[in-house]
Amino acid sequence: MKRSNLILLATVAVAAIAYPHIFSLPFPRHLMIMVFIYATLGSAWNLIGGYAGQVSLGNAVYFGLGAYTSTLLLMKAGINPWLGIFAGVIVSSVVSLIVGYPCFKLGGHYFAIATIAVGEMFHHAWLNWDWAGSAIGLNLPILDEGIVNFQFHDSKLPYYYIGLAMVGTAVMTSYIVERSKIGYYFRAIKGDQDAARSLGISHTKYKAYAMVLSASLTSIAGSFYAQYVLFIDPDSVFYLMLSINMCLMATLGGLGSVWGPVIGALILIPISEFTRIKMGGGGTGIDIM
Repeated sequence: MKRSNLILLATVAVAAIAYPHIFSLPFPRHLMIMVFIYATLGSAWNLIGGYAGQVSLGNAVYFGLGAYTSTLLLMKAGINPWLGIFAGVIVSSVVSLIVGYPCFKLGGHYFAIATIAVGEMFHHAWLNWDWAGSAIGLNLPILDEGIVNFQFHDSKLPYYYIGLAMVGTAVMTSYIVERSKIGYYFRAIKGDQDAARSLGISHTKYKAYAMVLSASLTSIAGSFYAQYVLFIDPDSVFYLMLSINMCLMATLGGLGSVWGPVIGALILIPISEFTRIKMGGGGTGIDIM
């Protein structure tokens, strides 16, 4: 890495660490936590959409699976939320392979349409699944405050630093992928799938790799979101607009780049939050415009 890039990265890291101590009120911290969540989601989507060129509009499935897996394990079996996060990653990875294999046989708009259909299937299934709370949703149990239970009641500061570590993991994953052999294969498939196949690159295999990586990071963000807001329902974690927002983060900041989704989240989420506060329901869609 160039010296100038290292200096820039160090400056960004110091600013991110110092931010909650400069802006100590709840809302500025909440704002950055939401930026971290969506930057992670955008980075996850960027792996499949930006690098591999597969426009998935169903990634909310993996966000919802992460949120519901960790929540249900906590509520039904008393399993620690940290273990629930890993369980969510496993569930989301398996589902991504099951969903991805038939969908990868489709291309272009057909792939996008298929992922929308899958997302809507999960959304409606959870709306009618009584054991998982159906349309009413689930309120997470209030546990003793602390890192072990992943709940903090007096301050958003711990959530801030956990969120920062989460987005740092997503960015580092993108950085490693971009500079690895698998990243070159992703870009080859995106550029010309037939040409990549003629060079011996299995497009199904590497698309599956991209999907699993994307689903895993998205699932982690879903579990984090559930622990942060302590309430989930199908309309908040399986919603189609959530998938579209993931795409928007990467597209706005720059597709197929490490920092693109982070830049997109830094632009879009503050606008979204401020229009929501200032205009209420009447401001719906202004941020997207």
